[in-house]
Amino acid sequence: MRIAIITGASSGMGREFARQLTAAEKFDELWVIARRAHRLEKLKKELSLPVRVLALDLTKETEKYAALLAAEQPEVSILINSSGFGKFGRYNQIPLQDCMDMIDLNCKALVAVTQLTLPYMTAGSRILQVDSLSAFQPVPYLNVYGATKAFVLSYSQALAAELRDRKIQVMAFCPGWVKTEFFDHAEETSGDAVVYYNKWFTAEEAVRCGLKDLKKRKLVSVPSLTNKLQVFGVKHLPTRWVMNIWLKQQKKR
Repeated sequence: MRIAIITGASSGMGREFARQLTAAEKFDELWVIARRAHRLEKLKKELSLPVRVLALDLTKETEKYAALLAAEQPEVSILINSSGFGKFGRYNQIPLQDCMDMIDLNCKALVAVTQLTLPYMTAGSRILQVDSLSAFQPVPYLNVYGATKAFVLSYSQALAAELRDRKIQVMAFCPGWVKTEFFDHAEETSGDAVVYYNKWFTAEEAVRCGLKDLKKRKLVSVPSLTNKLQVFGVKHLPTRWVMNIWLKQQKKR
């Protein structure tokens, strides 16, 4: 059984990845994972191929995912890790539990799902890790979220090198600002921590770029020339300068 697996599929880019991926490729089954079962069931009705709904909290229930893999013994053609969330605000505005939950979902759950899935992947299989432009620099007022995404970037690049002999592709997808429900949750802790956004994508636009770059076998995907120039600058300017530019943009100076 040849399958695709998408985490965070109940909304945003995860949901859009399910739509675009299944329109472009053929699988025996699509596994969609998120906590909100009703959202996944609605998505299932929209897609034309068999969909298996896995209503799981990946910070607590990865053993259920591991058990299902062991029972079904699928051939996983593609894994898209899209689960994650962020919170905006000063260090004393974001509750400690939110910080711990960001680390648990954005880092620990992503690694767990990836590691558990790899035994069921063969030559030609692909892993797309949904990352962020914040992976490339320290980001005040998103400090924990940005740090989790820096982890994802480093982990994905190193894993790609390790899997080269197995001919399994790994790509970190860093799309920048994407209009999704992410902001509904991120702004719960502060509505004015982030006020400047240099470029917006719709979920459809971002996912289209991500899948296109995955097909090109890129190691890191950064959509748009604007964002590519930002990454170039971040890599070549002193970190203090980069953070000061960010703070000035957010009217924090």
